Amino acid sequence: MAWATIDNSYARLPERLFTRLSPMRFPAAKPVAFNEGLASELGLESTASDLLTDLLKTGTIPEGFDPLAQVYAGHQFGGFSPQLGDGRALLLGEVLAPDGKRFDIQLKGSGRTPYSRNGDGRAGIGPVLREYLLSEFMHAVGIPSTRALAAFSTGDHIYRETALPGAVLVRVAASHIRVGTFEFFASRGDIDGVRALFEHVRTRHYPDCETPFEMLQAVMLRQAKLVASWMGLGFIHGVMNTDNTSLSGETIDYGPAAFIETFHRDTVYSSIDQFGRYAYSNQARIIVWNLAQLASALLLLEPSPDAVLKTWQQSIDDFSGIIEKARLHAFGRKIGLSSPNSTDLPMIDDLLSLMQEGQADFTNTFRALATDEAARDQFLDPAAFDAWAERWKARIANEPDPRSIMQQANPQQIPRNHLVEEALQAGARGDYSVFNRLLEAVTMPFDPRPEFAWARVPATPENAVQRTFCGT
Repeated sequence: MAWATIDNSYARLPERLFTRLSPMRFPAAKPVAFNEGLASELGLESTASDLLTDLLKTGTIPEGFDPLAQVYAGHQFGGFSPQLGDGRALLLGEVLAPDGKRFDIQLKGSGRTPYSRNGDGRAGIGPVLREYLLSEFMHAVGIPSTRALAAFSTGDHIYRETALPGAVLVRVAASHIRVGTFEFFASRGDIDGVRALFEHVRTRHYPDCETPFEMLQAVMLRQAKLVASWMGLGFIHGVMNTDNTSLSGETIDYGPAAFIETFHRDTVYSSIDQFGRYAYSNQARIIVWNLAQLASALLLLEPSPDAVLKTWQQSIDDFSGIIEKARLHAFGRKIGLSSPNSTDLPMIDDLLSLMQEGQADFTNTFRALATDEAARDQFLDPAAFDAWAERWKARIANEPDPRSIMQQANPQQIPRNHLVEEALQAGARGDYSVFNRLLEAVTMPFDPRPEFAWARVPATPENAVQRTFCGT
């Protein structure tokens, strides 16, 4: 049997949390990519690819799965949308991997659902390949993320501004429950719905937490580490809405996501982020705002909310400090510190300021610190870097193995925006060789081998990506 042990725990929740339905059929569907490594981790046999192909072609649901679309709400760019939901996705069910962990298997781009909001529920090949590349890179560098099990071309076209080749992503996640899922029921005063979600999430992700407040604090810790890890990579999510904030603490939804090249704290790539709400430097602030919305929903489960409100509010107020500690740890490792402390923050921030003023490449600057390359060559004014470097060398002089720490914290190659764009454009023409070449490089991100040197070259003014797009 191709599939490991199958379960559908979410389908056992109250039916108002979802809608059961089957995916659209794509008779001409063909696999573009299948993640053999992930399939092995999940305990799937090689025939899983054939069963997924058959599912998309004929609508035949593999035995044990129970497809459904999840409903949720969300604050999008600060404004509340009372009903969103899986507008182009279906949760097939859950796989219990050989190590006992539970993972959602979801189709993305599989057609209309009751939550499509006048959309067609479809996906183009570009967004599917983008999510595949970026999510697998994030996994490779050790950052919690949804993952890509497979990508399929559907053999037809979808229509946005122009006709685009259709595609479906098979996504794997610890779960797909979002802050917005809690918001949906809280905004309707459906306390029983909030309670059912809380018990489900607590059991699945936070079994050591007994109360809503304990789970809130645990979610905060995961999200602090996650966002700090993003910032340590120069990653900009682009749409940090509450419906894109996962309770499992994974990176989810890579629509307009991108990576900084020439460093600037206020960098924005997302075409829909017109006012920079989700700019690179704002991500730490926004996650506090997002989890305040989760706190408001979970607070409804308290017998006497007014009696504990001050404690809950203090926890939200303290969250920024937790994020700052996580950021210190992430960036401390990037400059070779095994145990950074608060006195190291000015040195870290001074380096980032020098990088901004000197128009330094984010990834290559930190990579040069970790290797024998001249980091000063990344700066317009190398002398300014030299003064900082003297402080840094004095600080790491007593570190046991700073070079090793830096090499483990600073990738050699990342999914540079222009390289991703080249892969997507080639994929739209039916040429997946560019995608496969880039996928190989970014899923071995710390490998310095010469044949990946092309992936370490920054964009030129001619091919630099200025805007990224959501693709919905």
